[in-house]
Amino acid sequence: MGAFSNAQIENYKFGKGLSFTNKDSTFSMKAAFRFQSLFANEWTERNDDIRYIEDHVSSFMIRRSRLKFDGFALTPNLHYKLELGLSNRDIQNTDVNYFGNSSNFIYDAYFDYKFHKNFSILVGQTKLPGNRERVISSGDMQMVDRSLLNSRFNLDRDMGMQLKYFAKLGSQFELKMTGAFSQGEGRNVIADNVGGYEYTLRAELYPFGAFKSKGDYVGSDISREQKPKLAVGFTYDLNQDAGRNRGNLGSFLSSDAQLKDLRSGFIDMMFKYKGFSMMGEFSIRGTEDDNPLVYDSNGTKVGTYFTGSAINLQAGYLFKKNYEFAFRYTKLRTQNSSVGQDEDQYTLGYSKYIVGHKLKIQTDLGYYKRANKDDGLEWRLQFDFHL
Repeated sequence: MGAFSNAQIENYKFGKGLSFTNKDSTFSMKAAFRFQSLFANEWTERNDDIRYIEDHVSSFMIRRSRLKFDGFALTPNLHYKLELGLSNRDIQNTDVNYFGNSSNFIYDAYFDYKFHKNFSILVGQTKLPGNRERVISSGDMQMVDRSLLNSRFNLDRDMGMQLKYFAKLGSQFELKMTGAFSQGEGRNVIADNVGGYEYTLRAELYPFGAFKSKGDYVGSDISREQKPKLAVGFTYDLNQDAGRNRGNLGSFLSSDAQLKDLRSGFIDMMFKYKGFSMMGEFSIRGTEDDNPLVYDSNGTKVGTYFTGSAINLQAGYLFKKNYEFAFRYTKLRTQNSSVGQDEDQYTLGYSKYIVGHKLKIQTDLGYYKRANKDDGLEWRLQFDFHL
């Protein structure tokens, strides 16, 4: 109780979390929680004919439920963050050999130290500097959920360290660079390193200066930029002897598999101006020998890496009464049929922002055109609440 008696509780504002700072300003903490309630429906379009829609499947779920704590310790230059996942989708454990007999509930656990005005170093577990859509928080998305590009190719979270650099060139041009060194198997893995390590390099350019309220990583133009703002990002990732079929995500490959290097590349952009927003991404992934099949020492096939490419384009306009219409097109092309099926997705979304992204209602309708398989329809409705 003594520590809290010497703390200054800040005025609470909905969506900002509960914050306090020690009187001597050597420690601060913000605590917050959020959850998403989702109602999802799927149908099959038999023989790709809109007249034959059948096989309806529906589900209700708490899609995400998170606890978040962040602040600084000793100095504002030493920032920390802890994020925990509580829903079943958050804590699913796919293999006790790698995660142990426990829930996979730690998302972020790191400290970030700004040791020079232009440099900082992050140590712990968090998102790798991959594609923009993945780094955007699941609570700040323009659609109900992320795209097919993201679910197949994103780098996700991992344990390691990141070196970050920032520079302002001229009156407004900004440059950000991040280099990451990580384990390569994803978050919360407790087993020994399966293959090699993972190396990620990302560069971002801001020709018209910084976005308001970090809007380069927020879906829709919530801050209503009064001048055009553009961010362009480039990422290269090398996962040496990747132990999972999607790098640091997906299924673990067998212990006798002859592992290969996975190389991934991303190009992305975000543009915003007076309520209009547009985000675009391109991703590509391949193996060192351009063959996704994985064999054991006897030449027997034991797995397949997910390789190929994808494009994701989405745009929306936020009206004055804080409702938004958005459209997304995603194109997935796998390397060959052994990897998976090609797919094109068209999604129309509607959002009503009551308190920005902190209290909102979102719905979207998607049409999924699949190669060598019946097409599909999906309708989703989601409520977001952030303390």
